[in-house]
Amino acid sequence: MELNGLRVSRETQQRLQYFAELFTKWAKAINLVAPSTMDDLWSRHIADSAQIFQISPRPQTWVDLGSGGGFPGVITAIFLAEQRAGWVHLLESNNKKAAFLRTALRETGARGEVHAIRIEDAPATVPACDAISARALADLEKLIEFASPWMVGKENSRAFFHKGRDYQREIQKAHGRWTFDLLEHNSAVEQDSVILEISNLRRLV
Repeated sequence: MELNGLRVSRETQQRLQYFAELFTKWAKAINLVAPSTMDDLWSRHIADSAQIFQISPRPQTWVDLGSGGGFPGVITAIFLAEQRAGWVHLLESNNKKAAFLRTALRETGARGEVHAIRIEDAPATVPACDAISARALADLEKLIEFASPWMVGKENSRAFFHKGRDYQREIQKAHGRWTFDLLEHNSAVEQDSVILEISNLRRLV
């Protein structure tokens, strides 16, 4: 099996397929993603989320902001299971979604845990990480604000944020309050979309 043109092991493929089955079952009861995107679950959500790990495939500690239906947090945790190293802290304040995430991690054997708390309260619970991810959560300036407790003053920490075609405007807005190094990774799934890799974050005002 290939995702985004990269080979995926049989073990990881089986975990992803089982996750997709769980997701489809739970999505009938709770709103995990927009119903209009369910028919494109593999390309729109799973493959799109897999890009995060494929960009940074090291066995590291992640914080996934607003994990929702598990994208990209559970997908990253599934890839880490094959490495038998690394960990994902999934932050989701909605208790129903948090219950789904816990079930998905447990039943796929993924490497992660769920924190059913607000993102603003999470740094006290998850004091350090190597990387941060988020997808379809907020504009870039807000995402950076969320990520800043784990990134400011930490040279090796990085954030990976999915963004759509309007991302340049969001970058300009964020530069009004922050300075950071930026790499733009073109999406392998959606045209005009990118994954922004942010490092060396500093607050301006």
